[in-house]
Amino acid sequence: MFKPGSLMAGLRFKFQNVLFIVPRQLIVHRHFSEGVNYIKNTNLSSLKRGTGGRSSFNGIVATVFGSSGFLGGYVCNKLGKIGTQLILPYRGDAYDMRSLKLVGDLGQVLFQPYHLLDEASIFKAVKHSNVVINLVGRDWETKNFTFDRVHVEGARKLAKVSKKAGVETFIHVSALNVSENPTEYMLDGGSKFLASKWRGEIAVKEEFPEAIIFRPADIYGQEDSFLRYYSSFWRHQGKMMPLYRSGEHTIKQPVFVEDIAAGIVAACKEKHLKSKIYQAVGPTRYKLSELVDWFHRIINKADTWGYYRYDLRFDPLFQLRISLLPKLTLGSLPKGNIHWEKVERECHSDTVVPGIETLEDLGITLTRMEDQVPWELRTYRAHSYYELELKEFEIPHPPQPVVS
Repeated sequence: MFKPGSLMAGLRFKFQNVLFIVPRQLIVHRHFSEGVNYIKNTNLSSLKRGTGGRSSFNGIVATVFGSSGFLGGYVCNKLGKIGTQLILPYRGDAYDMRSLKLVGDLGQVLFQPYHLLDEASIFKAVKHSNVVINLVGRDWETKNFTFDRVHVEGARKLAKVSKKAGVETFIHVSALNVSENPTEYMLDGGSKFLASKWRGEIAVKEEFPEAIIFRPADIYGQEDSFLRYYSSFWRHQGKMMPLYRSGEHTIKQPVFVEDIAAGIVAACKEKHLKSKIYQAVGPTRYKLSELVDWFHRIINKADTWGYYRYDLRFDPLFQLRISLLPKLTLGSLPKGNIHWEKVERECHSDTVVPGIETLEDLGITLTRMEDQVPWELRTYRAHSYYELELKEFEIPHPPQPVVS
């Protein structure tokens, strides 16, 4: 990233073929537990160059943990477009990150191997950054990474090391409906995911009190686990859709992935948003039953196709499928993303707490599902040839919103 010169003269580095020299008085030495000295310029914003586009430097050096996930690609792309220098840590194969090379200009996107529970490797990833974003999370537990190891212990280490490294802004992505004791629906003891996310928020605040927290609802977009989850073969019982209480008592407020990514980027740019919590929800509330029916109307698998909803509680065969699929699936991801933790969170209605700010308070114009979802589900449509060529199908009517 930087090409340091002699420390006697100051810090020397090149950016876009321009040589910069930082006086030695402005150089701050950082120490870590291993006793190694590091150098960090604490006033990166003074080095802004360019007009603010992709080939500029906007003064933000951001480390994005979890950048290889669904939300991570959108956040990195938006940051890269405004001239942010990105450090993207990874723990698996480096080739899994290759698509992220293109989110920023040449030389602006750097990769760093790390382990979530190794503080020394975390420090190497954040020591040059003034912004750290934690997008790390798991929808299911594995033998190596439980919910608590990822959402609590891992989040605590990221916040702790970032604070020690002098990071100015720490952004942590949690979840809507987090609770110390989540309501129990289908799973004994309730959702472990939501409970661990609650403890993770507490851990982050203990280590980095000024941290900004985002609590997203179900996120939809390209390659999501919401629209495609309800449209997949695995989530159906034949042509039928089992939902908790037929979906009539569950209210959802899904958010478009571009909107929450824009909110995170806005939080990176603002300096006065310390200790804020934002609820990342969409503009409209719907019954889950209305949404799922609408998805099937869009993909031409309602009415004459034989689709209908029923109560999941009274289907032991589908419950057996939920229990067996994670055990029979090779690899870490359960087939079709079908597992009890996912089904348990599906039962929760999205609760928007009054007094806690939303994405609109960051100046984000929220996307309506009616404007985006038909495009997202285009590849799932049955008889798409007739629709494109002969225009035989009527435009499906949108879901009815819940009136508060």
